[in-house]
Amino acid sequence: MDIILFIIATFLMLLGIIGSFLPILPGPLTSWVGLLIIHFTKAVPMNKSFLTITLVVAVFFWFLDYIIPAMGTKRFGGSRYGLIGTSIGLIIGLIAPIPGGIILGPFAGALIGELINKSDSKTATKAAFGSFIGFLTSTFIKFVAAIIYLGLFISIIWNYKNTIFQF
Repeated sequence: MDIILFIIATFLMLLGIIGSFLPILPGPLTSWVGLLIIHFTKAVPMNKSFLTITLVVAVFFWFLDYIIPAMGTKRFGGSRYGLIGTSIGLIIGLIAPIPGGIILGPFAGALIGELINKSDSKTATKAAFGSFIGFLTSTFIKFVAAIIYLGLFISIIWNYKNTIFQF
């Protein structure tokens, strides 16, 4: 049973890293669920304070994920259309088989969203840039958090490897 929980937890840790880039999936929270599952094994003792602290941090980053892009957009004079365009552009950039789609997609989406909202291309470009910077900042923070959770996960697995992989 411990091996199955280990496999599920590993999958969630990797999904958390991927979720750092996707606006649909909360990366750090998904990684935290992987940490939680590994503590349900018989081999790893439950550490409630560790799980509580990492949960609070994951929820904080999840909350920031909604605030940072909005702050970037507002700082550069953007609108809600820019935020929506950034998310749609990211999804299209991930699906489209073009190099750099994950970078170009959010910027193009924000620009198109702002052009739909405003007629001035200079203002729309500035707001799209703000949306894009906010998106990149938020993504970077989520990615770093997911990588730190992965490091914690690997550390836990390393410490209890003899009992987890006992046959």
